[in-house]
Amino acid sequence: MKSIMLFATLLTTFFMNAQTFPKPTIDVKGEGVVTIVPDQVLISARVEHTGANAKEVKQLNDATVNEVFQFLKNYGIDSKDVKTEYVNLSKNYDYNSKKYNYAANQSISIKLKDLSKYESLMNGLLETGINRIDGISFSSSKINALQSEARIKAIQNAKQKAEEYASVLNQTVGKALLITEFQNNSAPTPLLKRGMMAMDAASESQTMSPGEMEIRVEVNVSFELN
Repeated sequence: MKSIMLFATLLTTFFMNAQTFPKPTIDVKGEGVVTIVPDQVLISARVEHTGANAKEVKQLNDATVNEVFQFLKNYGIDSKDVKTEYVNLSKNYDYNSKKYNYAANQSISIKLKDLSKYESLMNGLLETGINRIDGISFSSSKINALQSEARIKAIQNAKQKAEEYASVLNQTVGKALLITEFQNNSAPTPLLKRGMMAMDAASESQTMSPGEMEIRVEVNVSFELN
């Protein structure tokens, strides 16, 4: 009986010694921000036509779209930077005239990689028959490098915070145990000097300013606290 009790005691002691208690940690949030002036823009444009005959409306719309594509090709826009987003032909009832009419529209997105050509490109698009600009969005061709730079800054910021906290306690910061990343790429809001739909095709004046875009990375980091 004594032997069994002794064995049980030794076994309990063994498991207690084998337990590993979690190391103390210091958890901080780091932030890295990089700003840059955009160097490219995505233009969302649309061709629309309405009429009483579905076939004629569709043919008219297709002819205008073909002219748009030909213009973009002659302008030097790479085909991979031009994309048809959707094509639609709808039948609508006009309650005033008590008749049906048809609406054909096609949406096209165009990526322009040289912002100095923005004004002339927009003027050319309007001359080809584009009759609606749904919006523009700016971006950077260096986005991957900027995100890497923001990550480094975020980790450096987190480590600096952890070291400041630890130094007050006369302790030191050990290795990182856990890193969680959050990204927020803030596209700039274009500053329009006048409405896009009111642009004069013959005007060479500036109608927008791209401003700055911000790449922001936030990280939560758990460091060992020694």
